[in-house]
Amino acid sequence: MTEQASHTRGEPEVELLTETIGERFDRSVAAFPGREALVDAVTGRRWTYAELAADVDRVARGLRARGVRKGDRVGIWATNCPEWVLVQYATARLGAVLVTVNPAYRTHELAHALARAGVSLLIALPDDDPASSVPAGGDRRTTAAEAGAGCPALREVLWIGGPAWHRLDGPEQDFPALHPDEPITVQYTSGTTGSPKGATLSHRSILNNGHCVGALLGYTEQDRICVPVPFYHCFGMVLGNLAALSHGACVVIPARTFDPAATLRAVATERATSLYGVPTMFIAELGLPDFAAYDLSSLRTGLTGATPCPVELMKRVRSDLGMAGVAIAYGMTETSPVSTLTRGDDDLDHRTGTVGRVLPHLEVKVADPASGRTLPRGAVGELCTRGYAVMLGYWEEPERTAEAVDRDGWMHTGDLALMRPDGYLEVVGRIKDMIIRGGENVYPREVEEYLHTHPGVADAQVVGVPHERYGEEVFAFVVLRDPAGGPAPEELTAYCRDGLARYKAPRHVRVVDAFPMTVSGKVRKNELRELAARELGR
Repeated sequence: MTEQASHTRGEPEVELLTETIGERFDRSVAAFPGREALVDAVTGRRWTYAELAADVDRVARGLRARGVRKGDRVGIWATNCPEWVLVQYATARLGAVLVTVNPAYRTHELAHALARAGVSLLIALPDDDPASSVPAGGDRRTTAAEAGAGCPALREVLWIGGPAWHRLDGPEQDFPALHPDEPITVQYTSGTTGSPKGATLSHRSILNNGHCVGALLGYTEQDRICVPVPFYHCFGMVLGNLAALSHGACVVIPARTFDPAATLRAVATERATSLYGVPTMFIAELGLPDFAAYDLSSLRTGLTGATPCPVELMKRVRSDLGMAGVAIAYGMTETSPVSTLTRGDDDLDHRTGTVGRVLPHLEVKVADPASGRTLPRGAVGELCTRGYAVMLGYWEEPERTAEAVDRDGWMHTGDLALMRPDGYLEVVGRIKDMIIRGGENVYPREVEEYLHTHPGVADAQVVGVPHERYGEEVFAFVVLRDPAGGPAPEELTAYCRDGLARYKAPRHVRVVDAFPMTVSGKVRKNELRELAARELGR
């Protein structure tokens, strides 16, 4: 019998849109003018679709009056606020390329992002905004001035909430004609290693990705999506804002930055039907002392991604949060972002043990990292994806683009995965994170999943550290459910030896309060490796 190849195409179960973001915006406004489109739980402000359209057009006219034209790069450096959404749609109307900047960036990181993309106008949330909760620290006006000094293209910094912002407006004119395949955003990758790269995405790629994920989650104009994940990242901007827009749903902003109590309070108050989050967010919400006091009965679905979601956590999200329809998404910024998704009718094993199957109109394969040969199903290799969602390239970095996207259009993700016989995918780790101990491959995800089955463990991350005899040794960092009365490291080491092959069991376990994270919710494993190596004197 011929082995089935690890390659599959998505069925056209959702239509592929052939319009720009502005055109879709107009269609939703016309269809749902009186329905709520945006709610800011922080300030109590709310917009219907008609009201949102009026403010978006005012901001677009104001930006045009300040010299912004089609193709210009406009940066936004802010945490989640309604003005972020206004800028997203206003720049889409103008055809300006929105450069989304991590709000935690310090001076040199901000300067790199602005200069690399040639940003001409930066829109920023000041740290004297009482609701800003900006994590960057220090004086943001000084930071912006110092960063801007190294960016010759930068003409102006426009501060949200300031006098110039409130005066934004301009004469009525037709907006420029745009094409769906034109670039509309530059999203900087989180940069867990190396300098961040600006993934350039089109109207077609991000609008369709949001629309498709929303359709598979069953979104209609009745849905209210609580979005605590950052807008500067594709998770919030695409899967939150554009998924809602394309289906006439409402986005609820619970806080400027993630706050577990504020998130559940917004779900209860606004009767959210869908809740987003990365695994660490759900762990924090489920761990609130007064968790039982929140009325979460309106929730039916949600979305998690950015990093693999432990099976035991997914079970609690479905049962304790009531999100029976929650889906796991897999993807990356460079793929707009989602490539695979679990489905509402999947059984528990597929919902919790896989990252789903390929989205409509896309392809995925698992290939040998060295040769590029497509592997048989069940074999571990590099996950690659192809189709409308793949980025146009890294902004003005053709060599780095060629390293990531091959001549046949396949985006090489750097993730290790296997494809089951039914086409569902299991992501087992990053190529660079795989541990080779004495010639045996150890996938950190497997060890992390096992640690999650211990009742005293809230979260776990596993890395490899150098070892003279074995090449690498397994080192586990754990966060306990009860730091005062939780299991000792020795107990967890023994627990793993009892349930895993000996070469997979961590030789070292360290208890920590939290993991170093990117703002988008990814664990900085390179920092954990450095910490483990220092602790062992290696």
